Amino acid sequence: MHKGRVKGMATRGSELAFGSFGLKTLEAKWITSRQIEAARIAVTRFMKREGQVWIRIFPDKPVTKKPAEVRMGKGKGAPEYWVAVVKPGTLIFEAEGVPLPVAKEAMRLAAQKLPVSTSFVVRRDYVEQ
Repeated sequence: MHKGRVKGMATRGSELAFGSFGLKTLEAKWITSRQIEAARIAVTRFMKREGQVWIRIFPDKPVTKKPAEVRMGKGKGAPEYWVAVVKPGTLIFEAEGVPLPVAKEAMRLAAQKLPVSTSFVVRRDYVEQ
């Protein structure tokens, strides 16, 4: 896989599909599997395992690296880590089954773990119970 350029806004995965609350990216970046996992843990810990969380992105792009102090040539390096390519407007997480303030704080904690600027989104027909 090539590095590529991340152009344009997200058309797929940009609408809430599972939960009432979501975390949406505002910029294009690579998000590593470790960053996704750190954010997921932050969300589930704050929600005290109540409700449900969906991860809407998947790290399916391998990033390779050659070992230190190795001469040029001799092929491509081994996969070092995996990334998910996100465009502006892509939903990263969705949540359901918790009150609005809890969901908002959980998504704020998740956003701190991610390298992209994000916004909190609420389903259009959401009604506070």
